[in-house]
Amino acid sequence: MNIQEAKEEIKRTLWAYIHREGEAGKTGKTRIQIPREKQRPVLLIGPPGIGKTAIMAQIAQEEQIGFVSYTMTHHTRQSAIGLPVLKEKEYGGKWYSVTEYTMSEIVASIYDCMERTGKNTGILFIDEINCVSETLAPVMLQLLQNKTFGSHPIPEGWLIVGAGNPPEYNKSEP
Repeated sequence: MNIQEAKEEIKRTLWAYIHREGEAGKTGKTRIQIPREKQRPVLLIGPPGIGKTAIMAQIAQEEQIGFVSYTMTHHTRQSAIGLPVLKEKEYGGKWYSVTEYTMSEIVASIYDCMERTGKNTGILFIDEINCVSETLAPVMLQLLQNKTFGSHPIPEGWLIVGAGNPPEYNKSEP
């Protein structure tokens, strides 16, 4: 598959995620929107420097949607799910301190993008997704399965695209 074919395939996937059922696309054909609970992220694997991030930014620009990009090797569990805060909740007539979490920096950046650009649909691009720490791996699995970071969902209309390098590029030299 060449770059143009890859871009078109991603655009078709994006279209299915963000458009309403029964809308016609650029081809004039009516397509069905994939329900949120059935949406799955796109995963791009390829050597460093081939343009995975650039391709996704181009697609977002061409489709006139938002684009938020994060490299996960720079993140911790706390920056991904938010910081803990104590809240008082009543259970069975008694009050307890319960840990909740602030909004993730990553989720907040999507809302910032929406506010700054006025675009309510977009691509959340997560680079180096296969190189996260052991403590961040469960958080990434939750994102990919449920479209949430901690207790905060990714906004409707945002496609998650993960990218990584093949294992042979992820080895550090001794």
